[in-house]
Amino acid sequence: MNASVRDLLRARPDGGPILAGISTQGHPGVRDKEQARAEVEVTATRLAALQERLWAAQSASVLLVLQGMDTSGKGGTVEHVFRGVNPLGLDVAAFKKPTEEELSHHFLWRIDLQLPSPGEIVIFDRSHYEDVLVARVRELVPPETWRARYDEIVEWERKVAAAGTTIVKVYLHISYEEQRERLLARLDDPDKHWKFREADIDERAHWADYMAAYEDAIARCSIDEAPWYVVSADRKWYRNWAVSRLVVETLEELDPRFPDPGLDVPRLKDRLRPPN
Repeated sequence: MNASVRDLLRARPDGGPILAGISTQGHPGVRDKEQARAEVEVTATRLAALQERLWAAQSASVLLVLQGMDTSGKGGTVEHVFRGVNPLGLDVAAFKKPTEEELSHHFLWRIDLQLPSPGEIVIFDRSHYEDVLVARVRELVPPETWRARYDEIVEWERKVAAAGTTIVKVYLHISYEEQRERLLARLDDPDKHWKFREADIDERAHWADYMAAYEDAIARCSIDEAPWYVVSADRKWYRNWAVSRLVVETLEELDPRFPDPGLDVPRLKDRLRPPN
């Protein structure tokens, strides 16, 4: 593919609405499901090779932030996109409701603890953005508190990027109707009942508020050091294709190389020859 998917999907705040102009069923950059699935297979091989080089080089790291409404596919994205990656250099941090200890610290304290080490890819299933999303919509903190957090997040992300971690932030953009279908599908499948929370139905009553909160978070915190990408996610095949391309393009730009340990190969081979 010649066109950069990062350029295609990057949110570019210009003062106007961002999400309202992006279809949740779109598939920019790829023709159809068949093409997407074929390319995902090729991309998976490329991703595994690049991740191995990243882990070996130990000179940089990648943080993939996945945000979206319930059922938008954060877990499914991890499962499908990273299925061929060596788990040695991959970690997933799923941020739930803060514990009492976490609430006693600054809201970024628990996030700092999960940042990748050199050579690692870390995936945030939800993230520090919950503190300007749920905290805002559910009025868990005063407005002056969550409003100040946008600038804190931007400053923190710039520091993380300056320290050698490339940040890729993805908003999985699904529709109100698609979420309903996915929730119903969970109820229809006994094996998926464990994933169902009745609170998810309650949250649907605040859909417009969440969309406004996401709109502001993307507009206020999409910076060159840590841009936001909006991925249409009603079609799971497109979601997987788009996120895999975003990660591969990021790793290709980093271009990690295997270190050269300076081995004297002929001498070492000689030592491994069977005795006469």
